[in-house]
Amino acid sequence: MSFKARLTAPFAAIAALIAPVAAHAQSTAGAGPIEAAFAWMQATLLGQIATMVAVMAVAAVGFMMLTGRMNWRFGATVIIGCFIIFGAATIVGGIQSAAGGAG
Repeated sequence: MSFKARLTAPFAAIAALIAPVAAHAQSTAGAGPIEAAFAWMQATLLGQIATMVAVMAVAAVGFMMLTGRMNWRFGATVIIGCFIIFGAATIVGGIQSAAGGAG
């Protein structure tokens, strides 16, 4: 067995074990692949881990701004970005109701 074959065999085995799990996890009833991808992205961006990371980022940025280690403008953009990510559904709902669309 060549060196390349010995090196790629474990990775191929891992990929074969993971692939069916990933395919079943992304499929939702009646949804196309695009909808499933967006649902996965939404769950990733708004999940529990993302919330914990955002809380730590806001705390770290706030501390750095208060101690003078970070520019206030840059710190404000990080904090506002977190609010936009977690408030996106509310923002879109408000825009749809203002435009008279069905939400």
